[in-house]
Amino acid sequence: MRYDRTVHLDTDFATTVARTRDALAEQGFGILTEIDVTATLKAKLDQDMEDYVILGACNPPLAHRALETDRSIGLLLPCNVVVRRDGDRTAVQALDPTTMVALSELEALRPVAEEAARRLDAALASLAAADTDS
Repeated sequence: MRYDRTVHLDTDFATTVARTRDALAEQGFGILTEIDVTATLKAKLDQDMEDYVILGACNPPLAHRALETDRSIGLLLPCNVVVRRDGDRTAVQALDPTTMVALSELEALRPVAEEAARRLDAALASLAAADTDS
């Protein structure tokens, strides 16, 4: 089972992170956290890694609807968006929201997952469109 929605871009890493923030904001997602995995692994383990950032994205109305269905669903909310170097390109990845329906087996979450998927897909599509315009 695929659990991600991914686009690969030719845009540099820093530009992609900024554009990802903007694309998510346009779809109602705020960035609550940012984890610089590259810097953390270097500081804590002295390990080098390609550019890799996890953006903690949240769409409050969608999160609220999901949590009203099941308080434990916070464990599966599609909040993490990864921006990482992938060879000569930059990957932007989001958890497929339908994963929370599949894993929880709660059909009541399907409308929330479908709306979240539409919004994430729109954000990823706008990044891909901007990449071809560059």
